[in-house]
Amino acid sequence: MACIDIDALTQFENDARKGRPDALYNLGLAYSTGQGVSVDYIAAHKWFNLAAMKGSEIAKSWRAQISAEMSSGQIAEAQRQAREFLSSCRVAA
Repeated sequence: MACIDIDALTQFENDARKGRPDALYNLGLAYSTGQGVSVDYIAAHKWFNLAAMKGSEIAKSWRAQISAEMSSGQIAEAQRQAREFLSSCRVAA
């Protein structure tokens, strides 16, 4: 796995606001593995969920894997954050 640096994260965040599935997936990967950021399963689930909504099959798989490690409350929070992101960026699902 390639190391994700701060410049790459910034680019992924910019591209995520444009609805790019690869950027959404890469942010999920960063947060699920701690590449360039602290491990945060809620954030990872949010990004994987958004990528999955855009058709990323691998994001669906990763989302399922980390969901097994999360409580129902954490999953609900990740889903809330995903909806908030969609509203704030007007990224079409």
